[in-house]
Amino acid sequence: MSIAGESNFPTMIIPHGTEIKINSSGQLSIKTPGNLVIQNSGNYSELESTNGSIRIEDNVSVEAVSVRAAQACYIQGTLTAWRVTAKKIALEDRAKAYIMMQESETLELSKTSRLVGNFANEKEIYLMLGKFSPQLRELPGSVDLQTPNTIAAPRSTPQTPTLPSSATAPHPQVAALPDQLQQALGLLESEVRRPELDPRSSQALREVVFALQERNLQRASLIHRDAFTELTNPSESLRRAYDLLATFFRNNPLIV
Repeated sequence: MSIAGESNFPTMIIPHGTEIKINSSGQLSIKTPGNLVIQNSGNYSELESTNGSIRIEDNVSVEAVSVRAAQACYIQGTLTAWRVTAKKIALEDRAKAYIMMQESETLELSKTSRLVGNFANEKEIYLMLGKFSPQLRELPGSVDLQTPNTIAAPRSTPQTPTLPSSATAPHPQVAALPDQLQQALGLLESEVRRPELDPRSSQALREVVFALQERNLQRASLIHRDAFTELTNPSESLRRAYDLLATFFRNNPLIV
């Protein structure tokens, strides 16, 4: 049986077991048992190959919340995704990928490709973005990732003349830390400078120090337990700091 006009147009085959849905935001979701090749640019909710691989071809721009492939995810064009999960993620010549989180056994990048993001989990994102919260607040609300132009620096608003250091008053929006947290911060600031502290432990504690210095109590409450689990032989000062933090956040659950 022939199909009218079949010589003029490519044939689309939807394998048995394929699921195609549209969410409330109008984003397409495709789940197929075999290989999935994307030849048209589009905005997707989920792209998944349960047994095969996913390929995004050259000159194709894909945005997706989640990309999952049992085997490999090959990128020739451009991919912007929150999470990509595959045994192998491969960026070919001139490919671009903006991936917030990637889970793969192998990551292959050609010399002319570009990968942005590449966090391992939500905690890494939270810690990294928390470090640069002032810079994030200065970013414009909308930026086209495909535009090569650089982002213009935000216009500065007129400032009142700076007072001499001897007359400078504390910033009215920065509240003083409660006594327990101030004591913990003092202990941690001393401990992170110890040369015998291994880099992994030092980095974990610095995240807690940074949160306390920024008065970001919600962040400190979320990360302090994980930070202290990184320590192999905590000193008495570190044990004291942990007790102060744990007691404070246990008695102030509304902060979380």
